[in-house]
Amino acid sequence: MSEVNLKGLGVALITPFTRDGLVDFKALSRLVNFQIENGTSYIVALGTTAETPTLTGKEKVDVVECILKEVKNSIPVVIGIGGNNTASVVEELKSTNFTGISAVLSVTPYYNKPTAEGLYQHYRCLSEASPVPLILYNVPGRTGVNMSAETTLRIARDFKNVIAIKEASGNINQIEDIIKGSPEGFKVISGDDSVTSSVIELGGIGVISVFGNAFPKEMSWLVDNALAGSSLSARVKMEKDFNELFHLIFVEGNPAGVKSILHQKGMIENIVRLPLVPVSQKTDLLIKEALIKAATI
Repeated sequence: MSEVNLKGLGVALITPFTRDGLVDFKALSRLVNFQIENGTSYIVALGTTAETPTLTGKEKVDVVECILKEVKNSIPVVIGIGGNNTASVVEELKSTNFTGISAVLSVTPYYNKPTAEGLYQHYRCLSEASPVPLILYNVPGRTGVNMSAETTLRIARDFKNVIAIKEASGNINQIEDIIKGSPEGFKVISGDDSVTSSVIELGGIGVISVFGNAFPKEMSWLVDNALAGSSLSARVKMEKDFNELFHLIFVEGNPAGVKSILHQKGMIENIVRLPLVPVSQKTDLLIKEALIKAATI
């Protein structure tokens, strides 16, 4: 199994839609090239930010094919494959065409709230089924279950094709414990834009970003400076320029906020699929004012 370089800025790519509600492949192609041209280290397709639960099986395949066509092997592509039915996730891992795919990002099972042992056994099955390396994804705010540092490290030690975790628990102490206890070759990636530099200071290798959809150049700059040991100055500058936008893109849910920004930058239609809805007119206006203040439109 080949080594995957996940250091730097990963972007959890949105799925743009047309006004008719179809996948907008022209806009998707533009977004992929926008990422490549502005310093993104790798792309994550079919993550939560991509509204993947609302995509059909064919749309998922077509989205990945479109991304791979534009990437042309220039940067790694990671795909999201996860769920709360272990058998179904295993079947998807066995049936997916992984040509051109570097790794899988797999979220902890949501809603049914498995125990620590349940989480361990879930990822054991995924590890045995996956032909490519696995990245764990802990996001208790969405799933209803937190995967502890102890469980993460147990999985990392026992399954060698589990190479990293996207940690979005918001618990810096937990993240630090994972970094300190990680076996050789296991990496920690921030799952929250707002704590990127803090996680890197502790020994993390970067971020899988939502904000990077609209600002890959700026997020890449932040990550590169933090990795070079200048995290404080980088954080101060980013907070000065983008602190308001960092907040606004999540105030009415993801990806509604970042889609509002991309729409105002003229890159996509402001369309999401139910049960999500676009941000309110009030938030849309606040985003516009913040973009003007940051001199980005």
